[in-house]
Amino acid sequence: MNTAGTIDRPLTHDPEKQAPMKPSTSEPTGSATPDFTTSGANASRQNRTREMQLIPEALARAHMRERLHEADRERQAVRLVVARRMQRRAERASLRARRALAMAVMQ
Repeated sequence: MNTAGTIDRPLTHDPEKQAPMKPSTSEPTGSATPDFTTSGANASRQNRTREMQLIPEALARAHMRERLHEADRERQAVRLVVARRMQRRAERASLRARRALAMAVMQ
């Protein structure tokens, strides 16, 4: 197979950048199990193509991408809280230094 990546380990997780689904080159043409049939009771199965079988995988990738974005937002919020705490601590230290300087000048 000359396509980079596999179903389990795709080259990219972005569905728009992935190669479109093509029939397998390893299966002989005219094999006993065609992709879909168009006759009688089997017509309802016509939509069960390889692309439809990969939909749960695409949904899982989208779910993981959303979880990663959520984790990034959480980390950013934690960094903001830490930065504000450090800013308040620095302001208090600055006030103490000003008071100490004022006391030293007054004496």
